[in-house]
Amino acid sequence: MTACRIALGPLLYYWPRQAVLDFYAAAARSAADIVYLGETVCSRRHELRPADWLALAGDLRAAGKTVLLSSPTLVESVAEIGQIRRLAAQADYPVEVGEVGAIRALGGRPFVAGPHLNAYHGATLAWLAGQGAIRFVAPLELDRAGLAALLAEKPAGLEAEAMVWGRMPLAFSARCFTARHFHLRKDECGFRCIDYPDGLDLRTQEAGEFLAINGIQTQSAQCLDLLAQAAELAALGVAVWRVSPQSQCTLEAVAALDRVRRGEPAGTVSPPPGIGRCNGYWHGRAGIAWQEAA
Repeated sequence: MTACRIALGPLLYYWPRQAVLDFYAAAARSAADIVYLGETVCSRRHELRPADWLALAGDLRAAGKTVLLSSPTLVESVAEIGQIRRLAAQADYPVEVGEVGAIRALGGRPFVAGPHLNAYHGATLAWLAGQGAIRFVAPLELDRAGLAALLAEKPAGLEAEAMVWGRMPLAFSARCFTARHFHLRKDECGFRCIDYPDGLDLRTQEAGEFLAINGIQTQSAQCLDLLAQAAELAALGVAVWRVSPQSQCTLEAVAALDRVRRGEPAGTVSPPPGIGRCNGYWHGRAGIAWQEAA
């Protein structure tokens, strides 16, 4: 039906080294066409070093995947600046830009504009394309009508990518929420993120799902699930469906999207245990809401 490609977004969590290697070994055998690699949340995470990410990139490329390296989303330290400079210095792989300042470091090289660059109208998309953007990831909170309007304004030749599955990354802060939760200083956090492979749940006093915290990142408590809307996204002009890695069921979501592009029903993919589903933004409702497909 559609020529939409499937992308695995960057891993947002701090997983043990072997878990990361095992995940990408399985991803190499999956139907994903594009894989984003690299640390985008916290520069203190060190289970994988830059050389390890590049080795994974080589393995995935050898398996036929298009590989991109993702830059940090919040840049506030020498470590993050150094990370961007290292990405800019290597020319083997395109870069997904997490914040605007990284664009200058790329010196005109093609890049993908990440979801946190606040591209809400055609003028911003035109500017990004003029800087070298070949694709942009649509803001997560757009509803169907808003996304359709944005795609109608995008410059010719600029591809659109939309997230369809996974916990949504909503905001970033200089404060580490996970460290704060355990009454620890940010630079003495004990790397507690590694104990929460899908983030740390925050609940209301009524025990309802509210948010998830992942280091300096705030996420949706629920797993975004637009698998039933994937064909509609493609019809609107989305060229790439993005799946954001979770500790379980990620590659099942990739397989579901592969079924959609072969004209078959997506089926249901459950989030990791204890995590609900949401699609409220798509329907013009609160993002936390869930509405069954008609």
